[in-house]
Amino acid sequence: MQIFYTPDIHGMEYFFNEDESKHAIRVLRLNTGDPVHLVDGKGNLFEGVIEDPKPKRCKVLVTNVIKEFEKRNYHLHIAISPLKNPDRFEWFLEKSTEIGIDEITPVLCERTEKKNLNIERCNRIIESAMKQSLKAYHPVMHSFIKYEDFIGKTGNSVKMIASCEGDRKRIGDCYQHGQRVTIMVGPEGDFTPNEMTKAQQAGFIPVTLGSSRLRTETAGVAVCHSISFLNL
Repeated sequence: MQIFYTPDIHGMEYFFNEDESKHAIRVLRLNTGDPVHLVDGKGNLFEGVIEDPKPKRCKVLVTNVIKEFEKRNYHLHIAISPLKNPDRFEWFLEKSTEIGIDEITPVLCERTEKKNLNIERCNRIIESAMKQSLKAYHPVMHSFIKYEDFIGKTGNSVKMIASCEGDRKRIGDCYQHGQRVTIMVGPEGDFTPNEMTKAQQAGFIPVTLGSSRLRTETAGVAVCHSISFLNL
């Protein structure tokens, strides 16, 4: 299945922009009558056919709409410290999107080395992973936020903070099938004791991801997999 991301789609006709048109016609060599699939990032999968294969403005006729395509029964929000190496953070974005995630918030912690992010590039990484893994939902990539500001406005969800030290529970002991959950993943060097205290005061439960000391991006992916597994 070839997926095209079309967040502005509405109605039963759609025109690809020039880049997508060239990709469809010149690269994929699609022609009149060939089937295509479009997603809007909001859960809708549009089945259609190429009606006018112009390489600058390819026209698609929508033949069917599948709503809530492969919608998950849970909601996962990961707040994670950006990494000094942007490639590793982008790897986390890609893999978490493939496994299944709803929201990603980059958090500025006391030990965070990377102080800024290119949110536009992050969204391009997410979009590519979404199409590759046949997802109809585009995870929300939030803007950078300070640690104290984030823990004060997490909403109505189970709240956990992954840490390498202290008394911690297993994720499975704190989470039930189908729940909304927010999990924080710290920078290399972990959260500081001060941050852990503030998180627990805000209702976050310290959890462990196992006996191995994981890199930040690996911990983020492990969280995604754990929640996905618990919802099977």
